[in-house]
Amino acid sequence: MLMIIVLQQVNAQNLPEINYEKAYDAPDSAIFLDISDFYQVILDNHPVVKQANLQPEKADQMLRTARGNFDPKIEASWDVKEFNGKDYYNILNAGLKVPIWFPVDIKGGIDRNTGVFLNPERTIPDANANRQLFLGLSVPLGKGLFIDERRASVKMAMAYQSLAAAEQTKMINKVFYQATKDYYDWYNSYYYQQFLNQSIQIAGQIFNRVKIDYEFGEAAVIDTIQAQITLQNRQIEFAQAKIDYNNASYRLANHLWTPDEKPLELSDKTIPPRIAEIPEQVSEEVYFRLIEMAQNNHPDVRKLQAKIQQLNVQQQLNKENLKPQLDFSYAFLDEPFSASGESSGFDFNNDYKLGLAFSVPIFLRKERGKIRETDLKIRESQYEVQMTSRSIINEINSVYQELNQLQTVLGQISAIVVNYQRMVQAELLNLQNGESDLFKINFQQEKLINAQLKYLKLRTYYEKVKAELYYSSGISMLGN
Repeated sequence: MLMIIVLQQVNAQNLPEINYEKAYDAPDSAIFLDISDFYQVILDNHPVVKQANLQPEKADQMLRTARGNFDPKIEASWDVKEFNGKDYYNILNAGLKVPIWFPVDIKGGIDRNTGVFLNPERTIPDANANRQLFLGLSVPLGKGLFIDERRASVKMAMAYQSLAAAEQTKMINKVFYQATKDYYDWYNSYYYQQFLNQSIQIAGQIFNRVKIDYEFGEAAVIDTIQAQITLQNRQIEFAQAKIDYNNASYRLANHLWTPDEKPLELSDKTIPPRIAEIPEQVSEEVYFRLIEMAQNNHPDVRKLQAKIQQLNVQQQLNKENLKPQLDFSYAFLDEPFSASGESSGFDFNNDYKLGLAFSVPIFLRKERGKIRETDLKIRESQYEVQMTSRSIINEINSVYQELNQLQTVLGQISAIVVNYQRMVQAELLNLQNGESDLFKINFQQEKLINAQLKYLKLRTYYEKVKAELYYSSGISMLGN
């Protein structure tokens, strides 16, 4: 069985210093992209953030449209017929209609009707040049007294404002959550390749030292092969890490835009600054505050609550439609002023127009069906609120517990890294005393590298889980 020949004569003082902290050293030309600056660029320029910021304005315009049903309206009509040289009729009607929130439509205007064959009911005395002023109102006494389509549309639009605000928050939170994950993937891939690059340099120096010892007859060929294999493995790992870093850089650049909405590219000199080795723990106070805020302000819950508000308005309108239609209208004629300018007092018993309109469906199947249908939708949405709220709280609890576990594991891995550093230094000392060999040094160095990379990966994963905690609670990382 082929055994690795123990390398007794290699001078340990000629081996490189094992110091992976150099992986965190930044070149002088480096441009740091701190995550807070990254967030600010997203907040200012990201297209989805700008799209989200349109939601409140869109809701405001919907409310404006609904309120437009109460705008005063100028109305006019003119019908003329002339045949065989005769003026059959010439009918002019012009007025101003003023709807108000209470179900009263106020309307005033002037009629001017002439013609040989004018309908008698339209006849106006010649004393006022066939002109007549009118001022009146119409009121629904049955259906539409407490709510109608106009008022319902305004109330629904107001509820939509809450829904739009929640949708805006959700869209922005989603952007920042994904951006945070991409940032720490980029962070991990950058320093991952830096560690591998550092290990390549160390493995290369060891390989060169072993070759020199082999040339002087102080090392076997198998030792040079072993050192070369280690170097080649590190080079392969670095090549893959380089690909991962480039891909992570492209994903990160997806979030970077200029103020004039042009995509930004990351410079080769742009790197992430080093984050603290041991993260600050999320306190129980913050945890309970996140729970409370999620229960009251989570975008998903707020959207469902706004939906229920709209359904309640619709249900109120449905129930109003069960009432019979009874519309009353009354208008003064030439009171308190006539078309000729003469004034008079109001007289309800003379010179007026009065109208009543009544209708009611016999079975009311359409109205009752809508009430039942809307009631089911409300109950369905209420159940959804309960399930969504519980799911959100459970998600926050799960992520918070994971963060606490990660905090503990990070401390343990950090201690393991320190111990592996001691092991490597001990093997170097043993080698100096003739009690170790290259295989043992490579073995311990490999363990140290793996521990360093594992810590780096877990440390960045902690930041992504922390972002998930805030995202789960419906709060942007900006609120951190």
